[in-house]
Amino acid sequence: MDIILAKSAGFCFGVQKAVDKVNEKIGTEKKLSTYGPIIHNEQVVDEFKKQGVKVVNDLSLLDSGNENCVVIRSHGIDRDTQMQMEDMNLKIVDATCPFVKRIHRIVEKDSAEGKKIVIIGNPGHPEVEGIKGWSVTNANVIETEEDIDKLSLSIEDKISIVSQTTFNHKKFKDLVEIFEKKGYDISVANTICNATEERQTEAREIASKVDVMIVIGGAHSSNSQKLYEICKEECENTIFIQTLEDLKLEQFVPFNRVGITAGASTPNNIIEEVQNYVRINF
Repeated sequence: MDIILAKSAGFCFGVQKAVDKVNEKIGTEKKLSTYGPIIHNEQVVDEFKKQGVKVVNDLSLLDSGNENCVVIRSHGIDRDTQMQMEDMNLKIVDATCPFVKRIHRIVEKDSAEGKKIVIIGNPGHPEVEGIKGWSVTNANVIETEEDIDKLSLSIEDKISIVSQTTFNHKKFKDLVEIFEKKGYDISVANTICNATEERQTEAREIASKVDVMIVIGGAHSSNSQKLYEICKEECENTIFIQTLEDLKLEQFVPFNRVGITAGASTPNNIIEEVQNYVRINF
């Protein structure tokens, strides 16, 4: 059995930073909460809950005062929510990914200069919702070519295009190219983080030369879902799992080569469990 494990699998810089910030506060704060799940991995969030860390999605559930410590999730939040937190005099620990913070600054600056904001990403994703909230005007979110046709934009408009950090890199380039062909006046910031681009490239390469491809990630993890889509294009026998319990490799027997990758919020211990299981049992 030949197993190829992606070197880029597992926690990215931003996720590791967010998890570390929560760990630093456990045991030192009387009331510790995260605003939304700190990362998109149920196992990590459940482990923090066992240690007394609450997940809060509504600020009204928190009492004002700095005895309440709130960690802002890695995906970031909108400006209004941040201002509400400050007004409540909460003790705030900002665990927003630095690459997401950069997008907030771009959107805030460009929208203030009168540019129309277009975010390429998943509508409803917390990172995208946070980015929208830093635009001083209404921001547009698109995910497909059809979405572009629905936009109320004029050729005279100056448009600033940014991307969700975990969006499919190839799709991002394709969508930007459509804006160019339509003759829009655009400025483009490719804000897909390098780690995401490297992870997607490596996943595609591995999937193209294996019999079975395993993608490990949280059910709500956007970057993990993108990895699955990319791998599925190269390897029909691609499986998406959250933990070892979800793995059903028997349906693909016989096979000689297995590839494994994982999303940016997948802990190393889960990756190792899957790798060891495949090695021992197949």
